[in-house]
Amino acid sequence: MRITDTSDLWWKNAVVYCLDVQKFMDWDGDGTGDFGGLAQRIDHLADLGVTCLWLMPFYPTADRDDGYDITDFYGVDPRLGTHGDVVEIIRTARDRGMRVIADLVVNHTSDKHPWFKAARSSKDDPYRDYYVWRSDPPPKDTKKDVVFPDKEDSIWELDEKTGEWYLHRFYKHQPDLNVANPQVRDEIAKVMGFWMELGLSGFRVDAVPFLLDGAGANPRDDLVDPHEYLRSLRSFMNRRSGDAILLGEVNLPYEQAVEFLGGSDGDELTMIFDFPGMQAMYLALARGDAAPIVNALKARPPLPRDAQWATFVRNHDELTLDKLTDDERAEVFTAFGPEEDMQVFGRGLRRRLPPMLDGDPRRVRMVYSLLFSLPGTPTLFYGEEIGMGENLAVEGRLAVRTPMQWNAGPNGGFSTAPASRLTAPVVEGGFAPEHVNVADQRRDPDSMLTFMGLLVRRYRECPELGWATVDVLDQPHAHVLAHRSSWGDGSLVAVHNLAAEPVTVPLHLPDLDGDVRFVDLLEDDMTTPCGEDGRVEIALPGYGYRWLRVVRPGSRRLV
Repeated sequence: MRITDTSDLWWKNAVVYCLDVQKFMDWDGDGTGDFGGLAQRIDHLADLGVTCLWLMPFYPTADRDDGYDITDFYGVDPRLGTHGDVVEIIRTARDRGMRVIADLVVNHTSDKHPWFKAARSSKDDPYRDYYVWRSDPPPKDTKKDVVFPDKEDSIWELDEKTGEWYLHRFYKHQPDLNVANPQVRDEIAKVMGFWMELGLSGFRVDAVPFLLDGAGANPRDDLVDPHEYLRSLRSFMNRRSGDAILLGEVNLPYEQAVEFLGGSDGDELTMIFDFPGMQAMYLALARGDAAPIVNALKARPPLPRDAQWATFVRNHDELTLDKLTDDERAEVFTAFGPEEDMQVFGRGLRRRLPPMLDGDPRRVRMVYSLLFSLPGTPTLFYGEEIGMGENLAVEGRLAVRTPMQWNAGPNGGFSTAPASRLTAPVVEGGFAPEHVNVADQRRDPDSMLTFMGLLVRRYRECPELGWATVDVLDQPHAHVLAHRSSWGDGSLVAVHNLAAEPVTVPLHLPDLDGDVRFVDLLEDDMTTPCGEDGRVEIALPGYGYRWLRVVRPGSRRLV
């Protein structure tokens, strides 16, 4: 491959970092993070090696769903800053080699949005058809269709003033937009165009299947093919900026998920999250058996050339396990969330990885080594780089959306405000800021932060990890995953031990011979020769991992 291809299709080997501005850094001392604080910490992200910054919603909000109940798609929450501050962040990030994308949340609005206020004022209001209404009583039981079953028991809510029901897949205070209405589709395009004019390089699209389910939901509007609509959004975006991306939240089985990429043309979403692979990984960790990961990798459908998987260990929502069977989910719950308070919605966990693994640094590092070695684009949630934990005293999914821990001082260095004024309480106990923070780890060559920085650098030096398909290598140990990624003149073998016992892994790579060396990219001065018949034995400690660069005679690659 040509190394220049990696800048043309930059998203295929990017390192994405998701953060919530209001939880990241408070610079004006009011207890809420802001763009001023993010600007002061942008070099932390640059030093880590982040190449794409994903901002969670920063728009004006009724603040009943942590910013996802938006009251103005064109605005900036005044607690966080101004449009000028957003532009300054984008400009400064670009100077440090980072693109910026933001959440596009257009499946619904807040019920406080001016559109919905007008829509519910009268059946004849021009904004009425911006939402999905029905005059007939809805079906009695739609709880199975509700996204948050612990909070809602129906996807329809009666509006007393007009006597009709409006659709809401999420909370009742988040009415669904009617994307079958051409005016709504025009508004969504204008929202995208507006923020791209200010410098965004694309969007993480929230709840894509629910957004497209709304297409044609209202019989009074012209029907629109959902995938045709998604293609039109992609086309619009790329006319405005040829290298912008749509990163889609599509939590569906592989066969259905890849449909949202646009088939062989690849003209819908640019990237989709690998939800099946993530859930298989947790099942494998719970069992100490690599088979679920192997099965997921083999089940991955081929992607259009320009498309990509976004791989992840943790995101900002619950750690969903909804694609596992009931018995498989129970296994993961038993291993990593045995208490009911650790679970949410009956389908997921509201925990971060380090506490789930009892703080064992061997296991935590092995998991992140696995993440970065799998073909795809690794996506980090803020705090993962230092091994942050959760605060189970905080309700629901917000348990993992706690203030970033910058130092061991009051409030973890997040804010100078009294603790009672913070936007969320900091983590307590063994993962509190006095034990886990950026400042201490920056000075520790053996810290989690140092290790994550190494993973990022090695990933960026191995473009085949973002471009190649994966070959799972045969070997006799159930608790070991060995896989190889090759693209052009680059080839990397990664081996991971999911068990506590040390193991020696025999591998056979018939296309290699005794002139080849395996150079360990994560350990200095570790080289393993290849046998004449392409056989090699790799020793791993408990929860060990190795990245082995295949180096042939005359290779000019830096290792």
